Amino acid sequence: MATVAINLATGSLQQEEIIVGIDLGTTNSLVAYVHPDTRQPLAINDQGRGTIVPSVVHFPAEGLDPVVGNEAREFLLTDPQRTIYSVKRLLGKSYRDLGQHATQLGYKIIDDNSEGLVKIRVDDRFFSPIELSADILKELRARAEHALKTPVNRAVITVPAYFNDSQRQATRDAGRLAGLEVLRIVNEPTAAALAYGIGLSPDEEKTVAVYDLGGGTFDISILRIQQGIFEVLSTNGDTYLGGDDFDRAVSDHWQEAFQLPTAYQTNPHLQQQLRLAAEMAKRYLSQHDDFTTQLTDEAGQNTTVTLTRAQFNDLIRPLVARTIAACRQAVADAGLVVGSPLLVGSTNQSLTTNNQQLTTKLDAVLLVGGSTRVPLVFEAVSEFFGQPANNSLNPDEVVALGAAIQADILAGNRRDVLLLDVTPLTLGIETLGGLLDPIIPRNSKIPTKAGRQYTTSVDGQVNLKIAVYQGERDLVSQNRKLGEFVLTGIPAMPAGLPKVDVNFLLNADGILQVEAIELRSNTRQQVEIKPQYGLTDEQVEQMLMDSLMNAKDDVAARLLIEARTAAEQLLYQVSNFTRKNREHLTPEELTATEAQAEILRTALAGIERDPILKAMDELDELTRPYAERVMNISIQQAMAGKKIG
Repeated sequence: MATVAINLATGSLQQEEIIVGIDLGTTNSLVAYVHPDTRQPLAINDQGRGTIVPSVVHFPAEGLDPVVGNEAREFLLTDPQRTIYSVKRLLGKSYRDLGQHATQLGYKIIDDNSEGLVKIRVDDRFFSPIELSADILKELRARAEHALKTPVNRAVITVPAYFNDSQRQATRDAGRLAGLEVLRIVNEPTAAALAYGIGLSPDEEKTVAVYDLGGGTFDISILRIQQGIFEVLSTNGDTYLGGDDFDRAVSDHWQEAFQLPTAYQTNPHLQQQLRLAAEMAKRYLSQHDDFTTQLTDEAGQNTTVTLTRAQFNDLIRPLVARTIAACRQAVADAGLVVGSPLLVGSTNQSLTTNNQQLTTKLDAVLLVGGSTRVPLVFEAVSEFFGQPANNSLNPDEVVALGAAIQADILAGNRRDVLLLDVTPLTLGIETLGGLLDPIIPRNSKIPTKAGRQYTTSVDGQVNLKIAVYQGERDLVSQNRKLGEFVLTGIPAMPAGLPKVDVNFLLNADGILQVEAIELRSNTRQQVEIKPQYGLTDEQVEQMLMDSLMNAKDDVAARLLIEARTAAEQLLYQVSNFTRKNREHLTPEELTATEAQAEILRTALAGIERDPILKAMDELDELTRPYAERVMNISIQQAMAGKKIG
């Protein structure tokens, strides 16, 4: 007997549970669902506030709960240091990954001089990109529940096709922290194709290009769609290229052309004013030929700045050219030839190059992302692919709509699209501090292969234990151990130098093969494990339920362990530095360093993460000038007596 639920607010019949599709974007985010009556995907517009939710989080000075979305965006100008934007660019990234981009944001990112994931400091509080993304997802979930008048507990979330394993896992963790069971992480190009209606018919065979230019990221994907299966032939892109960079090009132009005071580069309030004015110019020039506005500095002085569409096109042309270069590479990697018929003779001609069959057949070029509204982008893409790009759908909504369709498929409401089998629980290994490091996330299609690179934590370590676990909790003690083995024969080297690749290969039968290889010596060891052995459906369901119910505590425990590990490493590095370079440091500097190190040791003895991170940040700020001075002395000594020429 089928079970139905009645929406008490509207009196209408509804599905027992709605699974939503979410586009977690750099600049804006959206949530969508498939209407149970019309079977059409719709972006949710809660209380008439619009479908778009700005991906902005503001933390009030009073320590109250964060404000997210439209309301938070208002604080970009008035309180930039407590207002976080473009957090998607930080997911799964270390400070070193960000490079100079870290200084171009209005808020503070901690430089702990390590490969650890970035942390954002707001007053004396510290946040990871996962926590901030979870705040955005909570807002989307709340809007969906309010608009649909029903609980929302499950979702499909999209990511760029080139997102690596760390970034995908960070997205999944953010969903879990927001109280959502993430049924699938879907590539944005796949979602876009679904939204355009491509791939829904089992008889359809098409090859399409998806050009996705958002606020902070760009990717181009070539998909082959056959019998409901989406195969990514190639993908290319840039995790740091998007509409934000168009804005920056305009800001830099105005800075130089109108000789703006340097405060517009250093003062967070003026920085944001300039950035938002540049964004306004970009939007306006998509429909008009000229733009004019006024900037007001802290002294109340006004400066009128102008920009024509021709000037704007000249400024962004190198950035658009970078996207076309990525398209060219993606097309080549997919074994296609596109573009001018003069290049290949005719649009239907096939060529053979290096024994590889090349064909010009590309059925469609789909545009995704708000930045594709820029006329120069449309023109460049259409010219490169030799056909008009399809921009018939709202570029802001298309990915979320596709995610909603994918969610509808997972809910069992569409039988004509094939979904490959997936692994029911996350598979990973134990790392320092008893944490589970996921290698193959739950719901990954099988067969699949994934891996990570690790190193030793102790000088001279010659053995490395690989312990394999299954489950959704952050601590290995709360997951199911599948087995372990020891990689022996690692050459004795200082901690951090050995490079050990750990690879998971999960076949179609659910058999997991784990291999560890030390790359410098080519030492290897492998073991075969049956990850699903002994687990009933009820046990799997219970593990998933436990992970959702304890998500906040699990993430807090993980972040505390990571902070402690990083703090211990920093104390070790500072101790080594002061011991080896005492002659280059004054007694006052040595005393100050030891005092700050003691503050960090005291914080380590506690159970709160933020005091540890604050003490680390202050110790790093204190010792960085010493390290730079010692490095300069070392360079001078190395160059002494040497002649160039």
